[in-house]
Amino acid sequence: MKLIKKLNMKNLTTIILLALTLSFIACGDDKYPDLEDGLYAEFITNYGTMVAKLEYQKVPVTVANFVALAEGTHPMAGEQYKAKKYYNGITFHRIMDNFMIQGGDPTATGTGDPGFKFADEFHPDLKHKERGVLSMANSGPNSNGSQFFITDAPTPWLDNVHSVFGELVLGLDVLDSLSAIEVGPGDKPVKDVIINELNIIRKGSDAKKFDAPKVFSEELPKVEQKQKELQDEHNKKMEEERSAMMEKNKEAAKDKKPILDGYKEKGQKLPSGLIVYYLEKGKGPKPSTGDDVVLNFEGYFADATLFDTSLAGIAEQHGILSPVKEQRGLYQPMKMAIGPDVATFPGLKEAVSLLKVGDKAYFYIPSYLAYGERGAGPNGEIPPNADLVFLLEMKEIVK
Repeated sequence: MKLIKKLNMKNLTTIILLALTLSFIACGDDKYPDLEDGLYAEFITNYGTMVAKLEYQKVPVTVANFVALAEGTHPMAGEQYKAKKYYNGITFHRIMDNFMIQGGDPTATGTGDPGFKFADEFHPDLKHKERGVLSMANSGPNSNGSQFFITDAPTPWLDNVHSVFGELVLGLDVLDSLSAIEVGPGDKPVKDVIINELNIIRKGSDAKKFDAPKVFSEELPKVEQKQKELQDEHNKKMEEERSAMMEKNKEAAKDKKPILDGYKEKGQKLPSGLIVYYLEKGKGPKPSTGDDVVLNFEGYFADATLFDTSLAGIAEQHGILSPVKEQRGLYQPMKMAIGPDVATFPGLKEAVSLLKVGDKAYFYIPSYLAYGERGAGPNGEIPPNADLVFLLEMKEIVK
């Protein structure tokens, strides 16, 4: 009986040690226990580690390309890259503070590739909307390879030009450090920024089933058709949003028109045909020819629908607030030169010349003093023969 007890105690000790060992192994495998299920890329650099979540369900081909290169399993990789973890040892060869960091080129020149190119893959939900967005670098349409970049600021002008396929979820502080390092000609870091390892992390059953080489081979031929379907769906949504914006603009105009018409009735008609009515009289100086001035403005059609403004609140009120303009900080007073040779239409030049700092005024500009028969805008935003109304406020003179 004593022998059996000793054996049982020995077995129990072994079981406990085995359980502890397995527990430690499990913990060691899961470096990031707080991350939700998904597919991730771990960038281990000589400046620290960043982790990006990959959008394998929305842009499967782009993610499959990246994952297969990272794991050395890409079916189209050049012979020198077969069965090789492509990104390990590659640098971030181009860094621009407050813009992006770019890597993935084995030549570190910006011209290298893995031996093939593949098509663009865009998704309407994936935008260059903030810092930390992971996107494909390219030299033009459908020229994706291995190069990628991570944004250091919102870059909405890159939407539908570069394929977004992920976003940093850890390591934004490392991105901040990288974006601020010293660079030389061609925005190349003075000291190499090396991706020592680029590891793919799969969490959850869906991510673990993601077979990158298979997905790339099977889904690549379908990209063009899927992009067309997504674009058609996006266009339909945009048209619905545009109609809603126009309706909101018309509703706001119902309240605005009586106010603007009242200003017109009280205004003074000048020899040119311009009508002016001062809403506020300032006490500041009047600019001279050659000065630059800063103005807030609201631009309306004669029916009081808004076509443009420097004020985000007014744009939102009329339903024409542009997220892109807002992200880029373009809702702010405009700068304009004073003088006869300024490149704008005659009515606006005359209107601005009548103001001094602190003035706020209403101006009715007949079409012949505006854009006349030709109209304006790439999509005919200002139709031909349109009378325009401006509310202008001169903020300051910039010497």
